[in-house]
Amino acid sequence: VQLQAYGGGLVQAGGSLRLSCAASGRPFGSYPMAWFRQVSGKAREFVATINWIGDSTFYADSVKGRFTISRDNAKNTVYLQMNSLKPEDTAVYYCAATSGRGFFTSPYNYDYWGQGTQVTVSS
Repeated sequence: VQLQAYGGGLVQAGGSLRLSCAASGRPFGSYPMAWFRQVSGKAREFVATINWIGDSTFYADSVKGRFTISRDNAKNTVYLQMNSLKPEDTAVYYCAATSGRGFFTSPYNYDYWGQGTQVTVSS
């Protein structure tokens, strides 16, 4: 599976952005997907994950209630709607796919990664 994330940018605190991750290669609909983020010099941090069919999700406490992960298997795309953004949400955001089953919050459980898209939230 090849993944390409896009949609990042510069936004003021309180604003919104929607990230997209387009997949190609193996059947997209069979993979649980996730978003991670990383600040330079720090470990990659789990943000949200969604199961293969799209009816079950799990979020990091830091984004719960503000971010929504979703997917459209017909379009081979997973989304991350980010609302009420805060400066501490500033990071490079990565989408990932796992061949495992279940919700994984460790990046080591993910087999495929997109290239990352920068999100910068100004105060």
